[in-house]
Amino acid sequence: MGARPSAPATADNKLGWTTLTTPDGPFTIVFDDAQTVYASGWTETPDYLDALIAPALRGPELSQRTPGAAADAVLAYYDGDHDAPSRIAVRQSGGPFIEACWTALRAVAPGHPVTYTRLAEQAGRPTAVRGAAQCCVRNAANLFVPCHRVTRSNGTLGGYRYGLDVKASLLAREATNPDVAV
Repeated sequence: MGARPSAPATADNKLGWTTLTTPDGPFTIVFDDAQTVYASGWTETPDYLDALIAPALRGPELSQRTPGAAADAVLAYYDGDHDAPSRIAVRQSGGPFIEACWTALRAVAPGHPVTYTRLAEQAGRPTAVRGAAQCCVRNAANLFVPCHRVTRSNGTLGGYRYGLDVKASLLAREATNPDVAV
């Protein structure tokens, strides 16, 4: 499933969170009862991630939960299955072009980063390079929507919410994927 908006979480579908230990630091995931990811990133603070979720999609409360499929996908990623997060549903809201970029990002193969220009092309608006950059800035579901796979046109790393060290680590890990010719 792409990063498409939907109805907000309800009292019956409260958002929960869990934090995992990863080689890049603590990784927290905010998800619903169906294991759909609303936000994620290298932080121990679920409230930080909750603030990144579009207000219309926030649930009535955020509670710690037992890890499930979303957490399993993160662990699988770090065990070498770099596509695992792309098999987990994500729910974000950002407008048609931003959402098209998030969907395009989920199709970027590990080990094959794209430029902001290429991302804009893949999202259907080749001249919207700044909009493609905004998609990365507004992405709340890091790793599940792999904005770390976007680089500047000269191949250098652009900004990253969780720091360039984490972005470089992820790209290096994916470059060693034996299933991907680099």
